[in-house]
Amino acid sequence: MSDGTGLIERFYKEIIESGNLNLIDELALDSYVDHEEALPGQPPGREGVGFFVNVMRTAFPDIRVKAITATVASGDMEAAHVILAGTHSGEMAGVAATGNSVEFGCTDIIRVEDGKVAEHWGTTDTLKLMQQIGAVPQ
Repeated sequence: MSDGTGLIERFYKEIIESGNLNLIDELALDSYVDHEEALPGQPPGREGVGFFVNVMRTAFPDIRVKAITATVASGDMEAAHVILAGTHSGEMAGVAATGNSVEFGCTDIIRVEDGKVAEHWGTTDTLKLMQQIGAVPQ
């Protein structure tokens, strides 16, 4: 296992759930590259991570990690599947707050360098999320 094992869990619990955006600089390299398709208006690099967190915490202020499953680490790579839950209490992608409870999954793969995230590949079940807030028919 690499010296970065647990970075995905730290990101979700300490940054997404707890809102500690200062940890982004601690956990990601200056040269961080995100290969996941971004939210509309999301800038690249570490700045984009903060943008993503702010959008999610604004839309779902009570966002929490429901489960982290299938975590694996090998060499300089780490992967995990995370289930998030929360209440749609703020605007999300142009959809006004509905008060709906949501639960959706994210799968992340990261490459670690010098104990920090160098690269990220991921998928978020955005369709399920948008269905739960009424933006897309079920």
